[in-house]
Amino acid sequence: MVALTADRRTAARENRIYSDPMAANVTIYKGAIVMLDAAGNATKGTGAAGLVARGVARERAVNGAAAGATRIESEAGTFLFANSAAADLITRAEIGDDCFVVDDQTVAKTNGGATRSVAGKVVDVVAGGVFVTIGTI
Repeated sequence: MVALTADRRTAARENRIYSDPMAANVTIYKGAIVMLDAAGNATKGTGAAGLVARGVARERAVNGAAAGATRIESEAGTFLFANSAAADLITRAEIGDDCFVVDDQTVAKTNGGATRSVAGKVVDVVAGGVFVTIGTI
């Protein structure tokens, strides 16, 4: 490419709202943690390694047997999730640390012996759960 010699319209994206094809045979509920699998398809949050946290589902979506037949919108940002329990309970001492996906609404302090994917960064811990910044923002 050569340097500009005139004004140019540059495409921009806020990087908060995503629309992704869904994995096969999955239901994602509004408010659920949305993850991307190895193929880049959206799936619900689950305690599995190798997934990428995308955001929180803005709607409920159901996809059938064909991956990509349905799309789902998710939003990156800071959201309140349920806190895990016992040794995986997140405390205020973990503010600023990564936390890990247990299921589509729960996060934990550890990766469960390398069996869980990163959900995002712990922002705050309150009586109702854990505020986590999730997704690329």
